[in-house]
Amino acid sequence: MTEIREFPDESSLGAALATEIIAGIDAARDGGRRYVLGCPGGRSARSTYQALAGGLEGADIGHLVIAMMDDYVVRAADGSFEHCPADAHYSCRRFARLEIAGPLNEAAAVGVPDDHVWLPDPHDPPAYQARLEAAGGVDLFIVASGASDGHVAFVKPGTPLDSGVSIIPLALTTRTDNMATFPDFGSIDEVPDHGVSVGLGTIRSVSREVRLIIHGEGKRTAARRVLEAEDFEPQWPATFIHRCRGAQIWLDEAARPSGS
Repeated sequence: MTEIREFPDESSLGAALATEIIAGIDAARDGGRRYVLGCPGGRSARSTYQALAGGLEGADIGHLVIAMMDDYVVRAADGSFEHCPADAHYSCRRFARLEIAGPLNEAAAVGVPDDHVWLPDPHDPPAYQARLEAAGGVDLFIVASGASDGHVAFVKPGTPLDSGVSIIPLALTTRTDNMATFPDFGSIDEVPDHGVSVGLGTIRSVSREVRLIIHGEGKRTAARRVLEAEDFEPQWPATFIHRCRGAQIWLDEAARPSGS
């Protein structure tokens, strides 16, 4: 049975998760090793990232690695896929720089080196899993559930549990959810239709701890699907949490389904 932790609201959830991560960062520093944190872009972990910056003021985090889950990709002139522009409002590279590494580095005495912000390479997706494995794995992977289809990173419904890092055609439901995540999209036609993403198997194989965070009234369906599932259900990818080691589900009161 996957452990469930409940919090009054998004802020308290984020603060508690940041406290856990900071303890891991401190322990890794004391042990003379890197701390690899698996990070989603978008809304779900914002309160955690903000609390991390507050809790790491004056710290040395030169050993911290920020391993992003995914990024949008676009077609190059030769037909291959490449990262979307780094300054695009929906770019995960931009998100990592402005909403994770930037605030941490402003707070810390020694910040995260530029080469410690990692993303999967659309030119060689499988190399990302090899890189994470060579680093000793991910100490803690933060994951979230899509509101309407349970997507994790860009992993869409129906994806196998052992899926690896790959270029993924995005489900319409995922692209629709992403319009709320990135409100500068004017229409669904502006949302890229492919991304490079870790797979469910990637997260399961490289992670020591996994935290699925679900908060807000808009995620009640997501929470219900995950909490009612007894095992992995391919049509709701976030249920893979029941097959992860070191797994916990963290949710706030607003996301808790009625009667549960």
